Amino acid sequence: MSRLIIEASTPLCLLQDAGRFGVRHLGVTQGGALDWVSMSWANWLLDNALDAPVVEITLGGFTVQAEDYCLMALAGADLGAYVDERAISPGRSFILQKGQRLRFTQPFNGARAYLAAPGGFDAQAVLGSCATVVREALGGVDGFGKALAEGGRLAYSGTGGAMKVLANPDVQSAASLDVIIGAQIGQFSGQSLFDAFNTEWALDSRADRMGMRLLGTPLQYQGPSLISEGIPLGAIQVPPDGQPIVLLNDRQTIGGYPRLGALTPLSLARLAQCLPGEKVRLAPVVQEAAHRQHIKFLQQFADR
Repeated sequence: MSRLIIEASTPLCLLQDAGRFGVRHLGVTQGGALDWVSMSWANWLLDNALDAPVVEITLGGFTVQAEDYCLMALAGADLGAYVDERAISPGRSFILQKGQRLRFTQPFNGARAYLAAPGGFDAQAVLGSCATVVREALGGVDGFGKALAEGGRLAYSGTGGAMKVLANPDVQSAASLDVIIGAQIGQFSGQSLFDAFNTEWALDSRADRMGMRLLGTPLQYQGPSLISEGIPLGAIQVPPDGQPIVLLNDRQTIGGYPRLGALTPLSLARLAQCLPGEKVRLAPVVQEAAHRQHIKFLQQFADR
């Protein structure tokens, strides 16, 4: 077993995997990596299962020291990572010698980086997953939903494989987010539907792992009040103020606001790399087209 000593961390640095499924009827949310694409690539770099536990580092402020020789991998945002004084760009596997430090400083390109270890980091599964959901006190290293903290340790038991590099995606360009339209789409005013899909939206600073609020021209819902219903990942709810909220992995399990639709999984991963103030656009897409795009993306892992 190899271990990393956590020398600095923030409440936004969490142990995550693909999430917790089959428990929403109990009121337990999904959790899991917000940018599942980058999590998958980080694990692919080490020949891990694509959903193996990783560290999700949001905005930087995270430092670990190697107790032993370590082979690690990094994907996702460029958070100014350094091994001692040597810069490490995302999209590669790399070596940490015993005593070396890996630190993340601040965001330069994107919001979230994913750190993988051979075989995935060790953690006890709770309801089938180690995904950290702080609000529900589930998952994480200790199983009680705590963020990674200074003085803690991250262990893993795998041995790793060959060194790999991949082209890291550009997350600085304006994001176009595909939306599978929802059941209440026809009960918004015609002008609101035009505005929703033909104007830019700015990401509000009021954002967390539950959801991201979009700021722009208020949308007008004209339908009746709704009975609360199950909320899928990526649902775009529109509360009375008309400012949409994209619901993410740590969302509530039911809700009663009308919905424009839901972001596709690939668009959710793109949104996870956006910072407050960035501009995004919404683009309607039919479910069949989104499914084909998703399958085409997943095929990359099998072809490499």
